[in-house]
Amino acid sequence: MQNTVAKVAVVGSGISGSVCAATLARNGISVILFDSARGPGGRMSQRREISEDGRELLFDHGAPYFTVTNPDVLSVVTEWESRGLVAEWKSNFGSFDCFTNKFVNTEHQERESKKYVGVPGMNSICKALCHEPGVDSKFNMGIGKFEWLEHENLWSLIGLDGQHLGHFKGVVASDKNIASPRFTAITGQPPPLDLSLAPELVKLHDIPIDPCFALMLGFNEPLSLVPANGLSFTNSKVLSRAHCESSKPGRSSTSERWVLHSTTEYAKDVIAQSGLEKPSKETLSKVGNEMLQEFLGTGLTIPQPFFMKAHRCLQGKCLPSNKHSQGREMCLE
Repeated sequence: MQNTVAKVAVVGSGISGSVCAATLARNGISVILFDSARGPGGRMSQRREISEDGRELLFDHGAPYFTVTNPDVLSVVTEWESRGLVAEWKSNFGSFDCFTNKFVNTEHQERESKKYVGVPGMNSICKALCHEPGVDSKFNMGIGKFEWLEHENLWSLIGLDGQHLGHFKGVVASDKNIASPRFTAITGQPPPLDLSLAPELVKLHDIPIDPCFALMLGFNEPLSLVPANGLSFTNSKVLSRAHCESSKPGRSSTSERWVLHSTTEYAKDVIAQSGLEKPSKETLSKVGNEMLQEFLGTGLTIPQPFFMKAHRCLQGKCLPSNKHSQGREMCLE
């Protein structure tokens, strides 16, 4: 990459990073966006899988939807809606109590907060924003080090592979791992940002990260006996939520697709045994079977899925622990 000076580097192409990059670009500031992933999305990523019979299956394996509480943010989401990037997910939602073995509040009703989804996938918003005029997006490019050049009053970014990525007048990082010991545990390298350069960011260490496993399921027929397309689970040690992907607006209906999310406690127990490294196929198979069995514990007749795959959500795809993000819901304040 050429040693050019851009005004701002944005690290991370999730919803916060992509919104930031697009907003800066719209205000005339040149932006280069970096992400170690293959494409944009972060917690709003969509996963593409191919079944044994060759069918393409798309899953929102991160946040299944988002809600909005701030009027200013609502105006932004309304603009996205006018562009066809998001739509309201109008469906029936409820919960299942694993102690009483009963479904609760599964009737369709008006909610205080609308549930929005990206169209045709949750990552559609980030895709559009990362490719707006003025945003130069670089994927498969993780940041290994931030250096402050005192005499030039610029930031220098170094890639994980040691490649020089350029000089910048400002840096926006949307991932707490830039200054977290977790970065070292996963990559074996020191965190990219030396906190002595920005001591106020030490508070990032106090923000907990909730790990989660997602189980992607494909069925040949609709699960007509399940009384809601979105379920939360109470009194379960394994499951926190289940959502019917194919019921969302803009999705293919050629197959019935569901995503189950584990509880944080269950994921922590598995990670405590397997470690932070990439889970083995045996571990993921065991996790998938345990999550499916908990789903079958609803007592309903659920057919055998033709596709089943578990995925661990870790690092940037994990939701911060706060009142707005229990389970896998995301709230845009």
